[in-house]
Amino acid sequence: MASDGTNTAAGNGDTDSGDTGLPFHGDEKATLHANLDRVRDAVLWKLDGLDEEQAGRPMTPSGTSLLGLVKHLASVEYGWFVESFGREVEPLWFDPYSDEDLKVGPDETTERITAFYGRARAAADRVIAELPLDAVGRPPWREDSVSLRWVLVHMLEETARHAGHMDIVRELIDGAAGDHRPEEA
Repeated sequence: MASDGTNTAAGNGDTDSGDTGLPFHGDEKATLHANLDRVRDAVLWKLDGLDEEQAGRPMTPSGTSLLGLVKHLASVEYGWFVESFGREVEPLWFDPYSDEDLKVGPDETTERITAFYGRARAAADRVIAELPLDAVGRPPWREDSVSLRWVLVHMLEETARHAGHMDIVRELIDGAAGDHRPEEA
């Protein structure tokens, strides 16, 4: 917090008046990372207060569930940020190249999936911290390379897209809606 009472998000400049910590004048990497973190947090908020059945309940004909979307987002964070830039990914108990990462098995609890997401986020954050935006990696499932900048933008888009799906699914479960916790409004 700056002396004038504004939140400066780790010293990256002015932030929005909603005190979300998003820098208005931060550098490119800090701005992209802060926005990614905000939608990552919204993803986790969608699970707050739900029991295991609600979190894993398929809510669409294709089987979309809140927990399945979190598992998928963890999988793609590992793939795009970690695997693409030559870092070690933890052993996975499902095939990340099929839609298994969107399905929740009977032994997959909210605690297990959110811990997995936390580890994937931490691993991705290490890559973001260590590499410049123009660093180039190659996802093993593609023939072309990508920059860290491209991956940050892509994952911001991917995470925001699925957070929107989760908003609808959560509203169908219990009426809760929004992109952040009510106390953050």
